[in-house]
Amino acid sequence: MSDPGRKPTVSDVEILREFALCPDPFMHATELAEVVDLSRQGVHKRLEQLQDEGYLDSKMTGGTRNWWLTDEGRTYLSEES
Repeated sequence: MSDPGRKPTVSDVEILREFALCPDPFMHATELAEVVDLSRQGVHKRLEQLQDEGYLDSKMTGGTRNWWLTDEGRTYLSEES
């Protein structure tokens, strides 16, 4: 996946791996931004792109968007790792 304005510093696999390694069933963009080299806004953009591709899903609860890895995301991660 390649977008003209996107920094290639963090790969999709690296982002999806963080979800797979997370002990919780979901993550917030802020949590992910703390462990990858992207701003919270950059992380949010990437999460939306990964959701558009079917690798993540999300739901807004209590004013915060929660993200989780889909079965398709797990398959992609296992094939790319």
